[in-house]
Amino acid sequence: MDPAWIQVFVLTLAECIAPAGKTVCQENEFELMFLSQSDCEIALEQFVMLKDASENVIVDKSKSGCAPSARQQSVFSSPAEVAESLQDKSAWRPPDGHASPAESTRKQHQARLESLATCEDSKGVAPCKVGEIIIEDATVGEPVEVWRSDRQ
Repeated sequence: MDPAWIQVFVLTLAECIAPAGKTVCQENEFELMFLSQSDCEIALEQFVMLKDASENVIVDKSKSGCAPSARQQSVFSSPAEVAESLQDKSAWRPPDGHASPAESTRKQHQARLESLATCEDSKGVAPCKVGEIIIEDATVGEPVEVWRSDRQ
């Protein structure tokens, strides 16, 4: 592992947010870092479109943008070197292409499936499983609020 300077692009978004029913807004500015200029510009465009669609947010486009910068970072020669340098190896996640989120979800589903009794064995008491389907108790979970914008 060697320290090195890497190029990053810093997205700065300056906005003013007004609480519902108020005419005075509070200024807010945040920064995100990207490894490529195109990723930064795409994110900026999407943030500006999203914020412009809101009734209570004003984006200061003159103070928002993508700027090149550099950060000193540890540079590893391989994923194995990263894993060796980490004390808690369970937190290590290989770069994209090694394990997909769908694969991870499938593993979690399989682990939970193995821990459950079949619905026949539990006499229908949930949670239980029927083949590869998990049957949950109807009262489990929090109610979900669905928000919808009526603007078009």
